[in-house]
Parts: sequence; C-alpha cells; structure tokens
Amino acid sequence: MTAKILEASDLKKSFYVPQEISILKKITLDVFAGDTIAITGRSGSGKSTLLQILGTLESPCSGFLSIAGNSVTRFNKSYLRRKHLSFMFQSFHLFEEYTALENILMPAKIARKSIAKGSPAYTRGLTLLEQVGLADRAHFHTKLLSGGEKQRVALARALCNDPSIIFADEPSGNLDKQTSLAIHSLLLDFVNQSNKALIVVTHNPELASMCKIHYDLHEGQLHKNSASSNN
Repeated sequence: MTAKILEASDLKKSFYVPQEISILKKITLDVFAGDTIAITGRSGSGKSTLLQILGTLESPCSGFLSIAGNSVTRFNKSYLRRKHLSFMFQSFHLFEEYTALENILMPAKIARKSIAKGSPAYTRGLTLLEQVGLADRAHFHTKLLSGGEKQRVALARALCNDPSIIFADEPSGNLDKQTSLAIHSLLLDFVNQSNKALIVVTHNPELASMCKIHYDLHEGQLHKNSASSNN
C-alpha cells in the first residue's frame, strides 16, 4: 500500500487588507509517495500561499493538515520540517559566503547531525554534489557559481536530510530554458527514483506537463487538469 505523506482537508486562508479577501477556499488534497504534483494559476491566485501552508511555513485560517500521519500543530511544525519536508525557491536562498558543500549540509546542521568530514551527512553531501554534476565545485563559495549551478546546489540541499516531500516554488524561474530543463529533469528523477513526493508551483507549462498530476488554482480552489497522467 502506497504511503500517504500529506493530507489536507478544507483549508481556508483569508487576508484582511483592510477588508477580507478570501485566497483559498476548502482546499482538499492527498499526496502519496511517488506523486509529482504541479500547481499552476494566474499571478495572485494564491499558489505560493498554498505551498507555504502545505509546507507548514504559514498557517491556514481553518482546516486540517497532516504530515506523515502527524496532525500539524504550532508545537510540531519545526520537527516535521526537519524530519519530512524540504524546499526549493526561485531565488535559491543560499549563503553566498559559504561553499557549495556547506550550503548542502545546512539542513543536517540545523537537525543537529554531525557534519564533520567522514560523517554520514558529509558523505551524503558529496554524493549529492556528484549526482547534480558539481563534484568539482564542492569547496567553491556559492557567490562564484552560475545561476544554474546555484539551483543545483539548492536541489542537493533540499535532498540532504532525505525528506519525504519536496516543495518547490518556481524552481527554474530565473534560469534560461536549457538550464531549466536540466533542473526539472534532475528534480523529477530524484523524486521518482527515491519514491518521494513533489509539489511544485510553476508558470512553466513544460514542467507542469512532466508531473503526474496537474492542478490549476482558480478562485481559491484546486481544479484537476484533464491532461494529468493519472486521472
């Protein structure tokens, strides 16, 4: 039986600026190991807000959210992020004065794992760098890397703690088409080979088409795209 990684039910989110603006309305979503899910929609439709709520970075106004069988509360969000979740963003969010390897090992350091040379985390970091084609950049400061190389480092960092699910917000938005395709392929290959899950917010139709499931967020609700491969 395929494991359910995430369960969301009736999530709602409104902002008050100054009157109430309803962004998300009764969002219900189940995510299983092996799922690759794209969420598209117009700018301002609430895609990034939904991703942040599903990733426990923001709280809904109401509704239920569970990660790996654990109901999300304000007391266990940090634990669930360390244990099960990882993130990729359009702007990389790397420490420019740190090396590529040091950036990749940051999640392990935050989780209080040993990152000493020869430790399991250190060895995994080197392996991930090799897998994303940057073995020769391990000790380069990230400020010296190209945009595509930085996003490869960000991808390796996202996989450092072997998460159950990756949340990606426009992971190739700042990259040229050829580099974007390379990042998309790497990301989806990692997820598929390791039987993890991916939820990606994107305006890129090619990336959306590469995912098994495609939702459009419209008027606060998720609508399954008819082109999804596992309707």
